[in-house]
Amino acid sequence: MTSDSRYNVQTLAEAVDRDLRARGSSERAQKEKAYLKSELLHYGVSVPDTHAVVRTALRTAKLSHDEVIDLARTLWAAPTSSDDSAGNAEPTDTGAGPAGHPTPVHERRAAATMVLIQSKDRLGGGDADFIGGLLREAMTWALVDPLAGDLIEPLSERDAAFDPALERWASDEDFWIRDSALLAHLVPLRHGRGDFDRFSRFADAMLEEKEFFVRTAIGWVLHDTSRKRPDLVFDWILPRAHRASGVTIREAVKRLSTEQREAVLAAR
Repeated sequence: MTSDSRYNVQTLAEAVDRDLRARGSSERAQKEKAYLKSELLHYGVSVPDTHAVVRTALRTAKLSHDEVIDLARTLWAAPTSSDDSAGNAEPTDTGAGPAGHPTPVHERRAAATMVLIQSKDRLGGGDADFIGGLLREAMTWALVDPLAGDLIEPLSERDAAFDPALERWASDEDFWIRDSALLAHLVPLRHGRGDFDRFSRFADAMLEEKEFFVRTAIGWVLHDTSRKRPDLVFDWILPRAHRASGVTIREAVKRLSTEQREAVLAAR
């Protein structure tokens, strides 16, 4: 990447930050921070407004692969001093983390996620490690869910080079990474395609986990798979019902027939 490109990406990131701050609300920021139990700074910008900011930014810039990654990395990081000086919205705290280090901003990270999703045609399996690093730092469903469902899913379905990353993630010690390996299967299975055998392997290994988000992810994927293939879900969950958590079962049986649902519940 040339120095001029780097300058343009930094300028674009600063413009996104300014626009986010201008759309922010201190009241919304406080409520959202509390709801998400977030340790990040919050500007108090709605998801639709954040989408609008990112769409506007990307309309004015034709970014290469490297520039997409660089813009996402810049937004994901804590604001620089030049970013801090712009905008109208007041953050909910001083923005200083441990030892005076700047604190990353939730809406900037959401914008980084949206940049990647809206530019996914320029991304592929070679970006798995970068995306995995974001997942590891996200630490909230509000960022993990779109990264897994709207970015990793289409990339992994399109590019087999993503397969090794999903295999590693399914046994990662970080539950958000394991959660993402499951959620990456949700959309294609919802539409009657996708790799149910791989999801089955991942889910079977995680079925007895205590982590709520992993239990929920298994249930959600089974629920959405049953939209097109309820018998497949029934045949999978019935012999495993005694091992599955209540939240997994509750989601998995919602779209099954009454007879199938009663059989699964009885098997618990």
